[in-house]
Amino acid sequence: MFDFYSVLINQARILLPNGDFLLGDVAIVDGKILEIAPEIDHHAIGEDDWEIIDAEGLTLLPGVIDPQVHFREPGLEYKEDLYTASCACAKGGVTSFLEMPNTRPLTTTQALLDDKLRRAAEKCIVNYGFFIGATAENLPDLLEANPTPGIKIFMGSMHGDLLIDQEEILESIFAKGDRLIAVHAENQARINQRRQEFAGITDPAIHSTIQDNQAALEASQLALKLAKKYQRRLHILHLSTGEEAELLRQEKPEWVTAEVTPQHLLLNITDYAKIGTLAQMNPPLRSPQDNQILWQALLDGVIDFIATDHAPHTLEEKAKGYPNTPSGMPGVETSLPVMLTQAIAGKCTVQQVSNWMSTAVAKAYKIPNKGKIEVGYDADLVLVDLNNYRPVLREEVLSKCGWSPFEGWELTGWPEYTIVGGKVVYGNGKVNPEVRGQALRFDG
Repeated sequence: MFDFYSVLINQARILLPNGDFLLGDVAIVDGKILEIAPEIDHHAIGEDDWEIIDAEGLTLLPGVIDPQVHFREPGLEYKEDLYTASCACAKGGVTSFLEMPNTRPLTTTQALLDDKLRRAAEKCIVNYGFFIGATAENLPDLLEANPTPGIKIFMGSMHGDLLIDQEEILESIFAKGDRLIAVHAENQARINQRRQEFAGITDPAIHSTIQDNQAALEASQLALKLAKKYQRRLHILHLSTGEEAELLRQEKPEWVTAEVTPQHLLLNITDYAKIGTLAQMNPPLRSPQDNQILWQALLDGVIDFIATDHAPHTLEEKAKGYPNTPSGMPGVETSLPVMLTQAIAGKCTVQQVSNWMSTAVAKAYKIPNKGKIEVGYDADLVLVDLNNYRPVLREEVLSKCGWSPFEGWELTGWPEYTIVGGKVVYGNGKVNPEVRGQALRFDG
């Protein structure tokens, strides 16, 4: 089933760019969407070999673009690598990802960016892009490195060269160039102070108290101030607090965007009692009230889109006991069904989920020809089953870490087929290891 390059998707419920659904066919040739119609005679197109996908009862959506992941290669491949992570993407309907620079070595130069791109070309079965990481010393690299979606700044929850918690250094980066800046917004000084204040407590729930809402708000306020001063394109990663959402509701200019994770929408501080350190991430889980405010901000367009912050650690690492446990959790395999389950439950619509996870991401990062089902666009697509529910099972996780914070959740919207560049990378419950994705462009 994986050898054909011309694909006909037959009788799917197709999400069109205007938000309507069409029951019909999609013809794909040479990796592009050639035709969308109620019925297509593929023999008339003149291609010899066709992969015919019977999509009756399935919904066709643009492939997910996950704009914040940590795939651990190079240097931390025991947790995850580009191949295992991209297989998990394919299973989850994620056809493109943007990966962060906190690998070993850090992605802070053109040479190190080139190394990641080379590795991805060899290993990734989905499309890929890599952020360049900001340090106090690498401003020339931040201005010139290509191709990259932008500059990643860790204002907190980091140590070593990638931690930039001094306003004068932050300002020097905001002041030069026009490349997008994406920030992990937490005030490291406040976190350090509160770590001392709550030292000795081993309940992982204290993590949300140490890295509290105020630490996040103060950093987002600073990033927003600098973005306004220099009219600089800013993206606030994994927004986690109601206070930050209200700040953006009042003060966000048009050149600033923000994202939220499914975890911060659906998990909260009560989950520490259920899954312990598996609930530990940065920024931390917040209160049920924060969940509600973030949801409303997403629905209102104050928050622009969704990312997973896929950041896997092994179960052995997570079992060490707080505060010796690392922060982070996997997400690419479950993000789409998690959000589609919310849509079927009435919290949002399928169209909104697709916009938040595909269309709006492509627009924000100026990724051409992706994020819509439209003639001429790249055939990065996912066929999902919205009629049946299946549980998240640990033994089925493809991420190398082998667990999920949503284990046991009954979800709908699981991908049946994932297509990247016109080729099936996931179908009939199996990954196609032969396909390779492409490096993303960021020119709009």
